[in-house]
Amino acid sequence: MKKILFLLFMALPFVAMAKKKVDYTPYLKGAVPEVNGIVTFKKSFQVPGKDAMEIYKVMKQYMEAEVEKSIPAPGPYARICNDVPGKAIVAQLCEWQTYKRKFLNLDQSRFRYILAVSIADEQVSLEFTRMSYYYQEDQNGENGIVYRAEEWISDKEALNRAGTKLLPKSKKFRIKTCDAVKEKTEAIMLMFDQKIEAEKKTVPAQKLQLNHVRPL
Repeated sequence: MKKILFLLFMALPFVAMAKKKVDYTPYLKGAVPEVNGIVTFKKSFQVPGKDAMEIYKVMKQYMEAEVEKSIPAPGPYARICNDVPGKAIVAQLCEWQTYKRKFLNLDQSRFRYILAVSIADEQVSLEFTRMSYYYQEDQNGENGIVYRAEEWISDKEALNRAGTKLLPKSKKFRIKTCDAVKEKTEAIMLMFDQKIEAEKKTVPAQKLQLNHVRPL
């Protein structure tokens, strides 16, 4: 009996390790797409029975709420920088990206990005791009380091040569960014009673003009 208890006791650390094992497959090669060298997440979906203006009104309300809850950050402030009724809305946004929150140990960055929405009858196209992180700031919110997504969470910078492992330096940034884009996309789709898991066909996205928007 003592021998059995001893073996069980010795096995506990291995059981705990097995439980903590995380599947990072969704964050590996291809998880962070690029367009012309710029990290850009795109998602298009259909909204049956809704014309462009109906969709626009819903998205305008959503974008205004996102701007309202955005936090301050060095550089371009949160705002709607392009608004074409019934066609497109583009906003510069900033929010906290928290990696660890414990007593006397808060690890987070200010996550800045542009969300561009292209609208047509029965169709919405989302584009998350121009991403950057303001990290390791002092108590006054100054002297932080700015990391651009392209130099921090891209496949080239965030994965090993084989593309099978996440590099420690930017692992948390890449995971949090992929999760944030997925969560926001799902939230928007649910506003139109659409589920991201059920989508099988991709609607071609309209080309969005971002040349007039200052890089973050």
